[in-house]
Amino acid sequence: MNPHMKALPLIVAGVLLNAFAQIAMKKAVQAEGMQWSILPLIRLFLNPWMLLCLACYALSVVVWAAALKFVSVNFAYPFLALGFLANAFMARVVLGESIPTMRWVALAIIMAGVGLQAYSGKTESSPKPPAGVSK
Repeated sequence: MNPHMKALPLIVAGVLLNAFAQIAMKKAVQAEGMQWSILPLIRLFLNPWMLLCLACYALSVVVWAAALKFVSVNFAYPFLALGFLANAFMARVVLGESIPTMRWVALAIIMAGVGLQAYSGKTESSPKPPAGVSK
């Protein structure tokens, strides 16, 4: 199987986990508030939404590392822009935030750019290890 096809589900999963972490963080801050003193910060970081946020971030790093096993960073990294779209949808659905039309237009332009980068340029079958490093 093509390494890019192996990596894409991992890349998308990482992006979605990262975007959902933002939603969970917002829910935690809405529940606890945000104050720069020790007890409120402890309460914030023990809030279930914040714990979910941190777990999603941690899992997204693991999934992202797995994706990078198959593809180069310069292929994978631009897909993080998909997080803008995922986050807008989640903010609308989960938080009830309104998204202005111009922002949707901007998101469409971003998605077009991600699509272009994904299907352009030289592709390699797998990342090459640095000189002197064995697999």
